[in-house]
Amino acid sequence: MQFFPVYMNTTNKRIVVSGAGACALAKIRLLIRTEAEILVSGEMPDDALCNLDRAGRITLLSRPLEPRDLDGALLLYAANDDAIRDSDAAALGRAAGVPTLIVDNTEYSDFITPAIVDRDPVTVAIGTEGAAPVLARKIKADVEEMLPASIGSLARLGKAFRPVVKKLPAGRRRREFWSKFYFGRGPDALVAGEQAVERALHGLLDEMNRDASQAGHVTFVGAGPGDPELLTLKARKMLHEADVVLHDALVPQPILDLARREAVIVEVGKTGFGPSWRQEDINTLLVEHAKSQNVVRLKSGDSGVFGRMDEEIDALELAGIGYSVVPGITSAAAAAATIGASLTQRGRNAAVSIFSAHDVNGFSEQDWARLALPGAVAGIYMGKAMAEMLRGRLLMHGARPDTPVTIVARASQPGQQVIPASLLTLPDLIRDTDGPAILLLGLAPRTAQAERLLEAL
Repeated sequence: MQFFPVYMNTTNKRIVVSGAGACALAKIRLLIRTEAEILVSGEMPDDALCNLDRAGRITLLSRPLEPRDLDGALLLYAANDDAIRDSDAAALGRAAGVPTLIVDNTEYSDFITPAIVDRDPVTVAIGTEGAAPVLARKIKADVEEMLPASIGSLARLGKAFRPVVKKLPAGRRRREFWSKFYFGRGPDALVAGEQAVERALHGLLDEMNRDASQAGHVTFVGAGPGDPELLTLKARKMLHEADVVLHDALVPQPILDLARREAVIVEVGKTGFGPSWRQEDINTLLVEHAKSQNVVRLKSGDSGVFGRMDEEIDALELAGIGYSVVPGITSAAAAAATIGASLTQRGRNAAVSIFSAHDVNGFSEQDWARLALPGAVAGIYMGKAMAEMLRGRLLMHGARPDTPVTIVARASQPGQQVIPASLLTLPDLIRDTDGPAILLLGLAPRTAQAERLLEAL
């Protein structure tokens, strides 16, 4: 990002505005909400600015900006609506070392003012770096509709109560308290007034002190095939609330970035035919963290599909630790969606197989005769290194050499590859893939199906 969003302390600071017309007035209406002294300099000031000066909301100087006006200033707005005057004001600001904004000129500005949703002390800043102001205004309107006006009152009351809440252990317990307050007890109590809110705060604190259990919890979360937009809403919520995230090697960084910045994030990946964590060590680490923390066990795709979830649940149950499961989109479903194909289809296949090409004993044996039948469909995981053996088994059991097989590597992610193949060409074409791949036996991309129909006409 070019402009990094920050919140600046304006208490007992001065913000200077060069310009006294309509352009300056639009910025000043926002700035007077701060706790800063607003100094406005400009000739022929707008009547509204004169009224603000008489009311003591701003200090108005009916003259051009001078260097002395910038002594100790926090920020300078060049808002003359005149390129030459704005350039002169910006030169004075930079000579004084004051960060400067030139209205409607992000290229030469040191900072920008975002669109702001104000629910004091709750504020939401929305910026597009000047690229799409209309989009920023639309997002602002959506956020304003989402945040009730009462949220500011709750936040002020909660802020005053924070020293009392410090009696709770830091981390998960405090976050749990504030979640219950802001999204349950607080809004309900506010209907009856601020005193009811204070009673709700004390009552909730008493409840949590009585329930002093520090037992943690593990949530098995399916990260899906890799696209963050394919995460479920619950998966995103669990990531945001986790103290610890233990994740597989296939989970991409954009999904990990959804976790809280304070969360401990540990990769416990298994790499095919390469260095891997032992399952026993993962189990031990999972139990150790979950004794007193909320843990998300983040697995690629769906946790229950080749994720060894049962083994980890066994370890948790043995340790007396609770768990829950948030399903995810498995890679076979994502790959089929990518090529515009259904995993089942009336008149073609009433069942679909999902299997791994190798297991703990090596190459995994399947019902090859059934898989070799016309119309059979399967999603095959971890099949890159086993492509020749897969072809051999299927041909041996009567599969046609031209049986379609689609190779989908990095399904849903940047760099995704879709390679139409046949059973005969599979081993040669799969060498061209980069990263983990799903094989869709019996399925061809919809475009390839259309081409075959045209050839047959």
